[in-house]
Amino acid sequence: MPISPDQGSTGGGSAVTFTGTGLADATAVFFGAKSAAITANTPTSVSVVLPSGAGVVDATVRTPGGTSNPVPFYYLPPPVVLAVSPSSGPVAGGETVTLTGRGLDTATSVAFGATNVTPTVVSDSELTVVSPAHAAGVVSLVVTAQGGTDTASDPFRFVGPPTATGFSPLTGLPAGGTLVGITGTNLSTTTGVTFGGVPATFAVLSATQVAAIAPAHSLGAVSITVTTTGGSATAPGVFLYLLG
Repeated sequence: MPISPDQGSTGGGSAVTFTGTGLADATAVFFGAKSAAITANTPTSVSVVLPSGAGVVDATVRTPGGTSNPVPFYYLPPPVVLAVSPSSGPVAGGETVTLTGRGLDTATSVAFGATNVTPTVVSDSELTVVSPAHAAGVVSLVVTAQGGTDTASDPFRFVGPPTATGFSPLTGLPAGGTLVGITGTNLSTTTGVTFGGVPATFAVLSATQVAAIAPAHSLGAVSITVTTTGGSATAPGVFLYLLG
């Protein structure tokens, strides 16, 4: 006797349907020792509300003519999200986000706030999802699986594109080492700073300021570019590598 679905949350509450023959006037449905509330019944089907439970249990239907053969039903624990990486992305969407935890292999959706996205399941402990377009701000991240739902402890932040409005000083030595202050907006999620394409060591001071140490570079003028999880921005003007 088929049962659909054949697995559900330990907390119960989902709809389960048995199909077969001789099911008219069903008097009771059991999942293990627990009875389920019957919501619909025809000669070929019985629909019920799943009771709470755990592990693998025998599901049976009782009718005036007797009790059906048992079929296995699998109770699944709710998913648990332990980590999210990265925890921010651009407002345009498109960021691949990895969620790790347990009970994730039956995940059917990941909600970024009110927007649901279908994930790619990697294993019971990992899934990936591509962030949708969303207005700038912080949203909850909720995973729905056949065992239930779980909300990540840390929210996901949608970040607007950065701006780089200026920097100081304007010159440095070819050997590098000059401390340069870069100003702009939406800089709190900075992931990289380059001088003429050469990566620099940097520190985020605030949403409007980043400090970077100019790397070694040949003589000449270079642009300074800041990259954040919201995008990239190049500061106006050039930084000059000059002999002291």
